[in-house]
Amino acid sequence: MARVPVAVIGSGNIGTDLMFKLMRHSKHLTMRAMAGIDPASDGLARAARLDVAVTADGIDGLLAMPQFKEIKIAFDATSAGAHHRHAEVLAKHGITAIDLTPAAIGPFVVPAVNLGQHLDAPNINMVTCGGQATIPMVKAVSRVASVHYAEIVASISSRSAGPGTRANIDEFTETTSRAIESVGGATAGKAIIVLNPAEPPLMMRDTVYCLTDEHADREAIEASVHAMAGDVNAYVPGYRLKQAVQFDRVAIPAQFAKHCGAAKHGLKVSVFLEVEGAAHYLPAYAGNLDIMTAAAVRAADQLAAIRLAA
Repeated sequence: MARVPVAVIGSGNIGTDLMFKLMRHSKHLTMRAMAGIDPASDGLARAARLDVAVTADGIDGLLAMPQFKEIKIAFDATSAGAHHRHAEVLAKHGITAIDLTPAAIGPFVVPAVNLGQHLDAPNINMVTCGGQATIPMVKAVSRVASVHYAEIVASISSRSAGPGTRANIDEFTETTSRAIESVGGATAGKAIIVLNPAEPPLMMRDTVYCLTDEHADREAIEASVHAMAGDVNAYVPGYRLKQAVQFDRVAIPAQFAKHCGAAKHGLKVSVFLEVEGAAHYLPAYAGNLDIMTAAAVRAADQLAAIRLAA
């Protein structure tokens, strides 16, 4: 069966987990190369043992590899700062970039929500782990009711927040907040991340709050949320609702009054989620990393399927 050759840039936790998902679960992709910058990284060592071409010279090393000429899609699992250069290099060579950093050069993509709108984009951004988990729920509400404001709180184990995550906290909140609006459909959005130091480590938990009209159809909202949870679960098996959707009548905060007309009260919709990792390479509690790699593979698989069918 024909497959589209891909490369992974970044040999840390995310890049290594990506490699395992690509090799075990992808229907249309084949892993050709991994590029890192640490010769002693576990990711490069594991890739080499699996007969994947490796380099510790980063993007420049990837360019020099014989396999580079085959690559059609490249996953960037490095940092927002590094991706700016990587994006230029990949675009120059006609390689589609799947960006797992918060650089947000290309359009935001959440596979269950809007991948079909960006199938021809040369660079797509996978938002953030919190965005991949919560934006589908914001969209689930906004497709059946007006969402004047959405706020998400992503709580992850501090053990699953590596140097890259910690260095990009500001980009995380900014990127996720923007995507809550542009992809989720909220008029205004806010994102908060919590690094939980609890031992033993806790799984990723996410809370989504949406402010909508007081008389919004509660049954339609609940049905939409459950349907969307099923769509995400199709590629992130550990994604699930933790309890029933909650509805509360609340006073409209002054800062959102302009979005709500003359209404004095609105409906607060609360959705509670848990994301358990598949434990391909990372521990099961690292659902925040697992949902990013699963979403990236899902997006690339669908892009590859279209190319192979052309």
